[in-house]
Amino acid sequence: MQITWAKLAEQVSECTACPLCESCTQKVMGQGDPKAPLMLIGEGPGEQEDLQGEAFVGRAGELLTNMLKAIDLPRSRVYICNTVKCRPPKNRTPKPDELEACRPHLLNQIALVKPRAIFLLGSTAVRVMLGPQYRITQCRGQWFERSGIKIMSTFHPAALLRDPRRKHETWADLKMVRQQLKDDGLYPDLLP
Repeated sequence: MQITWAKLAEQVSECTACPLCESCTQKVMGQGDPKAPLMLIGEGPGEQEDLQGEAFVGRAGELLTNMLKAIDLPRSRVYICNTVKCRPPKNRTPKPDELEACRPHLLNQIALVKPRAIFLLGSTAVRVMLGPQYRITQCRGQWFERSGIKIMSTFHPAALLRDPRRKHETWADLKMVRQQLKDDGLYPDLLP
């Protein structure tokens, strides 16, 4: 059976595949343009995301919004989601079994959006999408390709709030993403 957004939303809302569903307020599937050429994938919902039901709405979300504005790309023109759809207790990193339990939901989101490029935010997204042997400090700023999709990674906005010294590296990554989007003609009306 072909997956649809409605079917995926139902699957996510009913999911009990891991213990994260027991402590979250609500599941956070993601939001944005469901046919966006660019998809952003982070780690998991934080406290504000869990309360509001949207990805990246807390302090890290504000920073992400500003990061996208810096490359002339409003949030409404991308699709934003996380590797897991339920908030891990105390915002801890999702465990491998939790990531694996939520992986089908993420893969279905990618299948529905059909992005031409994915921007991974942080080490958890890197491990899920590129493999457990990859480290954010080694692969950020480099393009990879998986199933015809270009993939770039950078530091998670929450990490930038904790360590602002990483912002210059992230700015370099953002400029590379912008240039690739421009070169591929994915957002011709937004990028000069």
